[in-house]
Amino acid sequence: MYPAMTPFLAQSEPWIEFDVAGLAEQFWNNTVDGLALGGIYALVALGYTLVYGVLKLINFAHSEVFVVGAFATWLTFYGLGFRAGATPVLSVFEIILFLAIACIAAMAVSGGTAVLLERVAYRPLRKRNAPRLVFLITAIGASFAIQQTLRLIFGLNQQPQIRLLQPEPLFRIFGAPVTNIHVILFVAAVLLWYVADHFVNRTRLGRGIRAVAQDPDTATLMGVNKERVIVVTFLVGGLLAGAAALFYMMRIPQGAIYNGGFLLGIKAFTAAVLGGIGNLRGALLGGFLLGLVENYGQSLFGGEWKDIVAFVVLIVVLMFRPTGILGESLGKARV
Repeated sequence: MYPAMTPFLAQSEPWIEFDVAGLAEQFWNNTVDGLALGGIYALVALGYTLVYGVLKLINFAHSEVFVVGAFATWLTFYGLGFRAGATPVLSVFEIILFLAIACIAAMAVSGGTAVLLERVAYRPLRKRNAPRLVFLITAIGASFAIQQTLRLIFGLNQQPQIRLLQPEPLFRIFGAPVTNIHVILFVAAVLLWYVADHFVNRTRLGRGIRAVAQDPDTATLMGVNKERVIVVTFLVGGLLAGAAALFYMMRIPQGAIYNGGFLLGIKAFTAAVLGGIGNLRGALLGGFLLGLVENYGQSLFGGEWKDIVAFVVLIVVLMFRPTGILGESLGKARV
């Protein structure tokens, strides 16, 4: 026997455990928290699915659009006079007012960043009819460029967290506490998704988005301004990412950091693919499912397997349903 193999053969404990009892015990807690986390994934996934539906482009820089919104949220709180540490004593009206201000600021900054990204990075490539691979490489390069710019401005360390609202249980579902944060995240995610879905499926500009997604050349011949549609698509995706950044800062017990969007962006893209890339309803469904699967996997296999479980589920789903669970493209969305 080789001596080098001894440490591996001597291990008696399994390298992975199945804690079924822990999953059953924490099932409803994981469900409540998973839906809240899934709402954040869903809002970011909507940006991925909108851009892909119109341009067939995987905009990997969208995760940095989200991070810019997180810093905008932090700076807004800081500018309003709040500091890290004890949660301020505020009335319900004041909490709503300050959160609304932070949300508007985050959405404006993220939306502006998304539009600037389209103008600087992608539009010159479209004018030159660049191959899709060039767009993908540019998206990755733009992601690193924004990330490193944030690092130069704010440094390597995360910003100290500023909380305006502490989690407080409002009611219980089968013994699992549902906090004010859970309710805000879930309701806001569904509401913003509904607004985006209504915009795409019911408004004139939304019909233009669907037309360009289905056949850009024919849409142009029919009088649709393709460039305006693309700009609006990036803008809407950025606005949703900014809102998601505020909710992320409310839920995650840490402040903004320059590379904080990397893993979340990958998971949001996973949610978009899981539900059906290019499908707004699929993005919402995929986000909620991913949040649930992550939390269930964490209880069943352990915290270190949380991220792995989510991606394994994606692979399994795509093996049987390559277009995702819903699999309907933006260009064929129902009216």
